[in-house]
Amino acid sequence: MDPCPFVRLTVGNLALKIPVASKPARSVVHPSLSPCFCKIKLKNFPLQTAVVPYFSPENQFPDNQQQTLAATFHLSKADIDKFAQKSIFSAKPCLKIAVYTGRRGSTCGVNSGCLLGKVSVPLDLAGTESKACVFHNGWISVGKETKKDSSARFHLNVKAEPDPRFVFQFDGEPECSPQVFQIRGNIRQPVFTCKFSFRNTGDRNQGSSVCSLLVKLTFQLQSDRSLRSEPSSSRRWLSSFGSERERLGKERKGWSITVHDLSGSPVAAASMVTPFVASPGSGRVSRSNPGSWLILRPGGGTWKPWGRLEAWRERGSSDGLGYRFELIPDMSAAAIVLAESTLSSSKGGKFVIDLGGRS
Repeated sequence: MDPCPFVRLTVGNLALKIPVASKPARSVVHPSLSPCFCKIKLKNFPLQTAVVPYFSPENQFPDNQQQTLAATFHLSKADIDKFAQKSIFSAKPCLKIAVYTGRRGSTCGVNSGCLLGKVSVPLDLAGTESKACVFHNGWISVGKETKKDSSARFHLNVKAEPDPRFVFQFDGEPECSPQVFQIRGNIRQPVFTCKFSFRNTGDRNQGSSVCSLLVKLTFQLQSDRSLRSEPSSSRRWLSSFGSERERLGKERKGWSITVHDLSGSPVAAASMVTPFVASPGSGRVSRSNPGSWLILRPGGGTWKPWGRLEAWRERGSSDGLGYRFELIPDMSAAAIVLAESTLSSSKGGKFVIDLGGRS
């Protein structure tokens, strides 16, 4: 079955120039001495932030420099169709970027950054499922000044390119070792089977919630952002994971998952290498001591490490589920962090890693 059409919209090669004449008073830190940042927004997608390097006014951005990604948006066919819909009540789709001087974050509830200006890049996504398109590449004026020599200049590259993907879906609860179907439109075709195993059979009931969490996240890495879960189901398996903190001192190490194709050949596996154990006195798995799964792929007659997925419970009022995914290179001991963020423990969530944008 052919992959589903997807589009990857990337924003990169950010840089900022501010004329020396517009240097603020001594009480304000100039951008050359303090990192700047920007907020990148695409309608119906989460806000993303990125650091903006400062360039001195006399320097030019190198034309042959390899693109440095600042933000990536993954668009399905449904997303593209929504952007293409014409309406008298909505403007043409565009990417909005707000540029700030100063550091990110807030102090006493007040944002630290100072808004320098805003940039809007129009998007015409028609045909981007089959061919790449560059929407902007170069410098653009930002701020209140209108003259080229006196205004701040912001450099960016915005482009879209085809990103076809295979979409998978479970045919039942993950802990029940269901078939996995490949999805394209209204067509469902069985392609994999899953099998769970426990070194300690007495831990089977206690393991179902974390196994469910791992498999859903693992297949999210192999599929795409369109893998849907029912909201009630997402809340159930996330809250079940959170309830494990009540079982203090119980090590949950030894579970493993093997994924087979329909011929019975193993194609992927995962094993818990660090148990999810609550920190003493806290009743939760902390970021400093997360539980982790090692994801493996077959090769050369043996299993080879491919990635590591860590998870923990965040502190604070949000009480979210933190995660980190690292790619393990074949010839290097240093892992590469591809995704690190937080999922809502009340609403659930998902994450996507982008292997195509890495050099």
